[in-house]
Amino acid sequence: MAGEKDRAKGTWNEAKGKVKEATGDATDDRSLQAKGVADQAKGKAQKALGKGKDAVEDVIDRND
Repeated sequence: MAGEKDRAKGTWNEAKGKVKEATGDATDDRSLQAKGVADQAKGKAQKALGKGKDAVEDVIDRND
């Protein structure tokens, strides 16, 4: 599927972001916490992109 790579990257970035956010919370490091939130948002966007690519591919496959 076309979006598999994007979904995998998105999952990785979400997980990485959660770790950064939690570490930032624990150490009271607002910068690290913000980076974690940003990574999670990036991951969600990547996953959405992957799902969109898969949806487009499905439509193309049905019309062939």
